[in-house]
Amino acid sequence: MIPVKEIFKSIQGEGPYVGYKQLFIRLCGCNLNCSYCDTDYNANNAKEYSVQELIEICNKSTDCHSVSLTGGEPLLHTEFIKELGSKCKLPVYLETNGILTKNLIDVFEFITFIAADIKIPSATGLKPMWEEQEEFLKIACQKDAFAKVVFDDKITDFEIHKISHLCKKFCIELILQPMMRGKCPGVDSKFMQEVLDKCLKIHPNTRLIPQVHKFIDAQ
Repeated sequence: MIPVKEIFKSIQGEGPYVGYKQLFIRLCGCNLNCSYCDTDYNANNAKEYSVQELIEICNKSTDCHSVSLTGGEPLLHTEFIKELGSKCKLPVYLETNGILTKNLIDVFEFITFIAADIKIPSATGLKPMWEEQEEFLKIACQKDAFAKVVFDDKITDFEIHKISHLCKKFCIELILQPMMRGKCPGVDSKFMQEVLDKCLKIHPNTRLIPQVHKFIDAQ
């Protein structure tokens, strides 16, 4: 049995697959504690499912592009991912904080898409994790993968340099995602453009995409 916080269908609101309908399975637990996190992934009030129950839900969701395993941190549940991925008819879209490389390798063959966060200290309040993130992206880039960076007006030129060079090194798309304050970006459009331009000078495959689902009140 695996504790699941929620299961729902909605559009993907982040990154290059924005607008696609997905089945979201939100798993409990996380190995980080980012200051901006607005997601309830605590196991309290979670519902327990068998893997077979979740496989059946996925295989009935033929109107969806893929199944998004989100959290929390899905890579804390590698045995579940392997069993689901081996029997699920939908492609598996992994949303991860991008530092559990050994766990990713363990489930690698069962994943189709990887959305990897690059956690920058100015936004998360956490210590730098550049080495862990580089190790992770070195593996992730072998799939259909992209990197997402949540930022606010505290982002530094050093962080911009690091995230751009990391993505360029592994030839993956960099998605800049301004931190949201309710339905509105927490930084003004001029600042967003400045950050984008600085990244583009290093890594041309960079886009700025806010959280679209918040604009349209999607879950």
